Amino acid sequence: MFTAEASNDKPSYAIFFGGMGATTAIVFSALGAAYGTAASGIGISSMAIGKPEMIMKSMIPVVMAGIIAIYGLVVAVLIAGSIDKDYTIQKGYVQFGAGLAVGLAGLCSGIAIGIIGDSGVRGAAEQPRLFVGMILILIFAEVLGLYGLIVAIYLYTKF
Repeated sequence: MFTAEASNDKPSYAIFFGGMGATTAIVFSALGAAYGTAASGIGISSMAIGKPEMIMKSMIPVVMAGIIAIYGLVVAVLIAGSIDKDYTIQKGYVQFGAGLAVGLAGLCSGIAIGIIGDSGVRGAAEQPRLFVGMILILIFAEVLGLYGLIVAIYLYTKF
């Protein structure tokens, strides 16, 4: 592991990096979830005009987008809970990286879910056989956020 001199190990700005890690985790993953929810909601609203019986079945992309925010919340709470008076700069850097990992992966995943959800529910309204394909593609988009969560937790456990 990393070693540091006692005087330089715990500078006053070390906690800033931990706080920014928690912030980036929740903010970017919530942005992705919000975009995914909004874009999917637009598709659901458009689809519901012609096929209102498919509204509940078409809510899957919205639920999947919401899960992305939970990934960021988990990491943000872990990071925030570990900040104390013995917080080192190395721990701050690593936890900042963990927050970026889950936050940016969640942002990308949420954008993908929104695009897939918008066009997928519209397409499934026209051709019901597209529904299973839409779900599979949504799963692949969701797992991108899960990869970010796995990397973030792995980084979090390093210190």
